[in-house]
Amino acid sequence: MKARPQPKKKAGWLERLKASVPTRETLAAHPWLKPVAHRVLDPQLWRLQHEAVARGVAIGIFWAFALPFAQIVAAAAHSIWWRANIPVAAGITFITNPFTVGFWLWLAYQAGSLLLDTPPPVRISEGTGIVAWLASFGGPAILGMGMFAVLGSVTGYLLVKLAWRLRIWFKRRHKRRHRQAPDTGQ
Repeated sequence: MKARPQPKKKAGWLERLKASVPTRETLAAHPWLKPVAHRVLDPQLWRLQHEAVARGVAIGIFWAFALPFAQIVAAAAHSIWWRANIPVAAGITFITNPFTVGFWLWLAYQAGSLLLDTPPPVRISEGTGIVAWLASFGGPAILGMGMFAVLGSVTGYLLVKLAWRLRIWFKRRHKRRHRQAPDTGQ
């Protein structure tokens, strides 16, 4: 009797993500990256060290709110300059994506108009046209997105630093407890 072949297990989202991410060798061989490959492929920019991760989070959040497009490119370029973790910076830029950008723009407009104390936007039906209608949203929204970029990057940096310190503190506490526990084995 032949053994029935086992059905192939579908790869999870993490395995699919890892398979889709290019390797360092692939990036080094890319013609556009060859001139800067020695900088982009520096191992320090790809390791999960607390300072590099905190910088990556700050850079990613900043460019997620500061630019409406090419956020990953800007985050990667500034990660090289600031010696931050490139994958973290690139990943964090997905905070603002096509599905959430409407919410962020609305929230930025609310925050910006609160600070600027602007009147409500003009109505399209008043004969002003779409350009005037969009312009009435522009200033407060740009101010709000700028605030989110700066305050979000500072907050993200500090939260990563705090989380890393708490992790170390809990590890040390756990080790101390296990060293102090009496041995009950017989």
